[in-house]
Amino acid sequence: MKKLYWRPQKIFLKLLWLIALVALAGFILTERYSFSEKQPYYEEKIKAAKLAEKAFDLVKAERIKRGYPIDIESDPLQSGLIGELLTPVTTNPGHLPAKQTSINPNFAAVIVHMLKRAGVEEGMTVAIGLSGSFPALNICTLAAVKTLGLRPIIITSVGSSQWRANLPNFMWLDMESYLYEQRVFPYKSVAVSRGGIDDRALGLPRESRKMLDDVIARSGVSMIQFSNYDESVELRMSIYREYSEGKDIMAYINVGGGTTSVGGKVGKVMFKPGLNRTMPKGSADINSVMTRFAIEDVPVIHLTKIDVLAERYGLPLIPLRMPIVGEGSIFVKESKSMPMVAGLLVLIFILLIAIVRLDWGYRMISSSKRDKPSMKPERMV
Repeated sequence: MKKLYWRPQKIFLKLLWLIALVALAGFILTERYSFSEKQPYYEEKIKAAKLAEKAFDLVKAERIKRGYPIDIESDPLQSGLIGELLTPVTTNPGHLPAKQTSINPNFAAVIVHMLKRAGVEEGMTVAIGLSGSFPALNICTLAAVKTLGLRPIIITSVGSSQWRANLPNFMWLDMESYLYEQRVFPYKSVAVSRGGIDDRALGLPRESRKMLDDVIARSGVSMIQFSNYDESVELRMSIYREYSEGKDIMAYINVGGGTTSVGGKVGKVMFKPGLNRTMPKGSADINSVMTRFAIEDVPVIHLTKIDVLAERYGLPLIPLRMPIVGEGSIFVKESKSMPMVAGLLVLIFILLIAIVRLDWGYRMISSSKRDKPSMKPERMV
């Protein structure tokens, strides 16, 4: 025998408004009573960002001292970390908005976050590939490495794209040497190449290539000698193995788009921005330092597509003022009270059942209107 169910002939509008008001009140409560939650490794992130901020200030002061004025139009933060559109040592095109977004000391916290997710702990060895394309990110990388007490092996491509460290007498190697002399960072590159096309600055005039060689010479860093692209990749891997002294390399950090590091334009886009724990599909055929490490199951941190990384970790795009250390969801996230949210959802669900499914609403309204003809419930089968 089928059971009989009963419901009122209609749902009163007043009752629906009651449910809506309860839902609105719940929304206001959850928004008002959210709380700030510090993210993992908060102290290390703050420390790394402060160190990067200190290095930014020193580089800016040294640039001014060397006679390079700051163009406020291209560098609205007046950071001194943006170069010029075109100089004799500019190796390839660049994207100014990405450069402007990268000038944020809080990227050091992002790199701390990625290294921790990769499982890197104090005292472990990491391989690093730097270039002149993102001097601010180079600084943030070194700040993160120092804060976590890691042992870096650094190989640098000295060439720079537009708007980057492309001032002939103040390129990235000059900045690195200066910060080392100021005892901000206790390490320097162990080897360096010209960078640019084929990692040999092909396409630049002979005078420009000589300028790059002069930068390398005054840095005191050994220049990688090779005759082609594949040989450059092999030499870099050999240097990393040699300086690791038999210890495992626990992560590889690439900054920018160094040719042999990423494998040209194709390799650059195959690895996603940020932490790559596994080999990207289809990248095994690309000969690059990132691919070599990925094949060996070494996590790869790919610092490119800066706008994507900034949005992912709550950092501003093209900031109009120098970001303050500790700003961004990489440090603190606003969270809702899950018990409060769950309780309000249960309350709304009960009200809907009581008013829509049962006849409570009918009884409430009919009892308040005794002087009017009662509404008979409609039978449902």
